[in-house]
Amino acid sequence: MTAASAQDKDKPAYRLFNKKGRHIGYSKMLKELREADVVLFGEQHNDPIAHWLQLEVAKDLNQASPGRFVIGAEMFEADVQLVLNEYMAGQVPEANFEQESRPWPNYKTDYRPVLRYAREKKIPVVATNVPRRYAAMVSGGGLKALDTVSEDAKHYIAPLPIQVDMELPGYKGMLSMFGSSTHGNTKSEHVVQAQALKDATMAHFILQQVAQGKQVLHLNGAYHSDNFEGIGWYLRQGKPTIRTRTITTVLQDDLEKLAQDHCGKADYIIVVPTGMTRTF
Repeated sequence: MTAASAQDKDKPAYRLFNKKGRHIGYSKMLKELREADVVLFGEQHNDPIAHWLQLEVAKDLNQASPGRFVIGAEMFEADVQLVLNEYMAGQVPEANFEQESRPWPNYKTDYRPVLRYAREKKIPVVATNVPRRYAAMVSGGGLKALDTVSEDAKHYIAPLPIQVDMELPGYKGMLSMFGSSTHGNTKSEHVVQAQALKDATMAHFILQQVAQGKQVLHLNGAYHSDNFEGIGWYLRQGKPTIRTRTITTVLQDDLEKLAQDHCGKADYIIVVPTGMTRTF
């Protein structure tokens, strides 16, 4: 290909595929998302396209089900729900909320637009993640470390004891990443258990909303929902009949065809150019 013809090519910001690797339009995806109890939107945390589409999906799902729609977010830990509620109700200034809710460093660029939209439309936002201090306890001492937490602390954690299937491919992959492909490496297993604690806790707070008849759009890192594992696995344990749809975000040089190793990662795969600018 000549330099001139390469410059003449379209430069789409993203392309959308279904899990079989076929092109799918946004409107068709949205129609299918409307039928779900839960939509798990897996992002790369520094991807501006994913964050923009999260806002667009939130707007469209809310328009389809006003009064029934809820947003859940990994980015907020369960013990900041009170200040989150106060901010959403307009009771506390935004600056105080941002000081006291322990937001992620990229909050202002990547998540604040969603929260401002939710506040404007009076959409509940649920802080679903386990407080990081409890994840740190498990990472250091395994799930048994949670035996010592108070009854008050348990309000912010999935019901104990938490079951972890270490044979799930995602968790096995984590074991390999941390230097252990087999059981017996206690430190590696504790790290995986901390990940499972996050997945189980996010699923727990999502299921609370589903039990109230709500539809939940949940924003989370893609690793927490890719391959229908993580949060999705715990959702199915809690409610086998739950209707869940998953979205993931991947990077590719070529947007015309979904790479084989991305097929099946989610119901819908957003392919973003490898050279897309990052938010951090």
